Amino acid sequence: MLVGSSVRRVAIIGGTRIPFARSMGVYAEASNQEMLTASLKGLVDKYNLRGEVLGDVGAGAVLKHSKDFNLTRESVLDSGLAPETPAFDLQRACGTSLDTAIVLGLKIATGQIDSAIAAGVDTASDVPIVYPSAYRKLLLRSARGRSLGERLSPWSSFRPSFLKPQLPGVGEPRTGMSMGQHCEKMAQTWQIPRVEQDQLALESHLKAGAAWDQGFYDDLVVPFRGLKQDNNIRRDSSLEKLAKLKPAFATNGTLTAGNSTPMTDGSAAVLLASEQWAKTRGLPVLAYLTYGKYAAVDFVQKEGLLMAPAYAVPRMLADAKLTLQDFDFYEIHEAFEAQVLCTLKAWESPEFCRDRLKLSEPLGSIDRSKMNLKGGSVAIGHPFAATGARILATLAKQLAERGSGRGLISVCTAGGMGVTAIVER
Repeated sequence: MLVGSSVRRVAIIGGTRIPFARSMGVYAEASNQEMLTASLKGLVDKYNLRGEVLGDVGAGAVLKHSKDFNLTRESVLDSGLAPETPAFDLQRACGTSLDTAIVLGLKIATGQIDSAIAAGVDTASDVPIVYPSAYRKLLLRSARGRSLGERLSPWSSFRPSFLKPQLPGVGEPRTGMSMGQHCEKMAQTWQIPRVEQDQLALESHLKAGAAWDQGFYDDLVVPFRGLKQDNNIRRDSSLEKLAKLKPAFATNGTLTAGNSTPMTDGSAAVLLASEQWAKTRGLPVLAYLTYGKYAAVDFVQKEGLLMAPAYAVPRMLADAKLTLQDFDFYEIHEAFEAQVLCTLKAWESPEFCRDRLKLSEPLGSIDRSKMNLKGGSVAIGHPFAATGARILATLAKQLAERGSGRGLISVCTAGGMGVTAIVER
């Protein structure tokens, strides 16, 4: 059966991650499998799961070598969990690990499984490097040869240019534009000033630094390769310093290296379960994953590439019968601060809410003092597939410390998609 006799609440037990690090630095030679395994081991040690058979483990990476076709399963086998624990890979760009949590949450809610780990990992340092298609075809023709002559014959077409490597592209295949270029257009459309982007970036750094200094992340992060804290956080950042940075994606643009997410390496994992499973093992429940929603936009013809969460959130609010103001915490992924501000402005716009969302009135504004309280992706970093799990664990802990409440998660992704969720206690 795919569905049990009743729907169960999906408990968030907690999470672990390794420190997020700027790419080409301390994790330059760490593989996705090493990093993902480190986060899983951290979760196993934290919750005494060594030798346990979990219902399922789901994780993924955006930048992944072909040899990592079974990445999550291989990491599980090294994690300390029982080898009988199954695992699968999933990839939805920057929404990967939040999507995985929703998928696994559905399995728990319907009684298919009782426990699961949702995780994600990415490295922009150890990226897959390929060679031109002509060289690949030559190698395959040679490999198909049955005789020595047939194997050697294709090499007559070899050219030195075949050895020129092709690094992974960062542009959208359908437009040829990078995410930053797309977001620059969004900032122009929504008239987002640079000073507002820089202000949000400054707040992200200051909040993240304060959270670390106050010990908030101490039980959420496990050391890896000598690193104990996220190394992109700038506690000494200022508006003056941010204002000196040059535009990164357009000559007269507003997006800079300071108000955009840095290329980052890292991994994160979250333990989910039924309430009974947690109770049996004496594990406290931090919060509950209650709603999730996806959306996609036509970013080629109609809409900004990173605007899909602006559509997903109101649909999720309708499911939950809530308003945008019914939250104590807002965790909005900072791919670029301009993207966050465009989304917030869209929800405040009578025209956007009427014409695009088909709502009778605007969703309205949020209390900014409740947004990304422990720092956002611009400060902490953004290993693509790991960010959702990082946010989910952070939000669950904030709700547990508060004792009650409700939090909203919004993550934009490449390909014009968005993944959103509601977490409650």
